Amino acid sequence: MRLIVRVSLALLATIFVTVIGVLIAFWAPDIPVDALKTRWATSPSTFVAINGMQVHLRDEGPKNDLTSIVLLHGTSASLHTWDGWVSVMAKERRVMRFDLPGFGLTGPAPDDDYRLASYTKFVAATLDALNVKKVILVGNSLGGNIAWATAATYPERIERLILVDAAGYAFTSASIPLGFRIAQMPVINQLMSKILPRSLIEGSVKNVYGDPSKVTDALVDRYYDLSLREGNRRALGLRFSQMQRGDQAEKIATLKLPTLILWGSHDHLVPVANAHHFHRDIAGSQLQIFEGLGHVPHEEDPQSTVAAAMKFIAMPL
Repeated sequence: MRLIVRVSLALLATIFVTVIGVLIAFWAPDIPVDALKTRWATSPSTFVAINGMQVHLRDEGPKNDLTSIVLLHGTSASLHTWDGWVSVMAKERRVMRFDLPGFGLTGPAPDDDYRLASYTKFVAATLDALNVKKVILVGNSLGGNIAWATAATYPERIERLILVDAAGYAFTSASIPLGFRIAQMPVINQLMSKILPRSLIEGSVKNVYGDPSKVTDALVDRYYDLSLREGNRRALGLRFSQMQRGDQAEKIATLKLPTLILWGSHDHLVPVANAHHFHRDIAGSQLQIFEGLGHVPHEEDPQSTVAAAMKFIAMPL
């Protein structure tokens, strides 16, 4: 009996030491936004007061452009994901991008509302704050979901639509980034609000690339740092619990505007079948599949993908 007790105590001690070691090794508390601005809000970043938030925003290119381009990022990304596109687009067009509520330097929404309808209202409010009446709206993943929903809700404000591996229909993923899976686990995600292995972020980013070798340390640094922005991890869990796949999908077929659908052939998160579904439902839409690219083709290969976008934008209405 004494042997069993000694073994049990030794096992508990080992577990305790292991847990403490993990907490020490991966301890990563929230970082105040001001501590992140120096690195991630360099010029031309600004912060605009919208719906009780200080929204991180960049407005580049000629200000006399009558129809600006607005770029919306996906889940756990930020406005930086569009750097490659903006370097080309801003030479000719006014381009605006911002961190959506719950992500990047904008951080959590004051009302903790991350439903699709709330995001579409946020986009409209941002356009109002910038005094922009009509735009070409572009979105990737969650941003694509918000883009088509905004076009359906405010058709008079959207001239053209570009969907990049967009969410919208119900689907089954072939592979889900580990970080996303953890964010959807009610108990585990609470633990992850205090600890966050950098390797978890690295693996999650590689998961959405067609060629994981393109994922650099600098890229992982960006995703990791902005994940730690105060409130973002909690917001991610709420986002997953509030937004359901396929919400308002019946509205997609009602869209009546020029639409380009871009997709990576190696997207294991949102299947290529959904690209064809968008193409069928949106009358007159164009579809282009990029061989070998993953869920964020605009980030993985900005040169090829922005060329397709600019060609579409240049077409007469």
